Amino acid sequence: MKYLRLRHNGAERLGRINGDAVELLCGDLFANPVPTGETVPLEGIEWLMPCLPPKMVIIVHNIRAAVEKAGHPIPEDPLYLVRSPQALNWHQQPIPKPAGFDGRVFYEGELGVVVGKVARNLDEAQAADAIFGYTCINDVSALELVDRNPSFGQWTRAKSFDGFGCFGPVISTDPLPADAEIVTTVGGRERQRYPVSDMIFNPVQLVSRISRDMTLMPGDVICCGTSVGVLPMKPGTTVEVTVSGVGTLSNVYAPTE
Repeated sequence: MKYLRLRHNGAERLGRINGDAVELLCGDLFANPVPTGETVPLEGIEWLMPCLPPKMVIIVHNIRAAVEKAGHPIPEDPLYLVRSPQALNWHQQPIPKPAGFDGRVFYEGELGVVVGKVARNLDEAQAADAIFGYTCINDVSALELVDRNPSFGQWTRAKSFDGFGCFGPVISTDPLPADAEIVTTVGGRERQRYPVSDMIFNPVQLVSRISRDMTLMPGDVICCGTSVGVLPMKPGTTVEVTVSGVGTLSNVYAPTE
């Protein structure tokens, strides 16, 4: 199933895709919502954030090709930070240019994992059961800020500007294909293509390991890390991130008025 949130008749609604229509649902996304009997055409809907994450956890140095190219050691544990909730953004929404930073802003196409239940101190079997589904991520980053101050790596600031945490358009509860890939296009040109299998820590391992550090809550999103091909975006450029079996997330960076 592919779940989404949309605005219909002025109200925020929960739905799931059924062919070329959206079946409207009632209830909590993570507690077996039920159909209302209403459907609306999928084409032309007003998309909203597919869930309301209590937090977004960003994994770094988790794709083997990128780690090896940068000359970093393979991490023994997941390396991560938490993004400000105010940075969250969704499908077809603009990515604003930061008011407090004039440097380059980079796209990062990634797989997103959505947690479906309270997860604390889980083993891998329990972690697999705690995964609700998958989504597409554009983990937008002002990477030049990270090392600007030699006394402190500014990872949180670099990734928490308003609108930098793009995810959606849906949450898919179907298993990922065995050969699933993440593909990022910028202005229609392919810039990233890499397999999910190149992760150092796979989604189940990430949920398990992180749950031993902090409690994960229903709706939390884990950004699984990106591969090679990360480059800055030009204002007005459309960036699309496609995850096999999930969908395509599309956003425009700093669109002109």
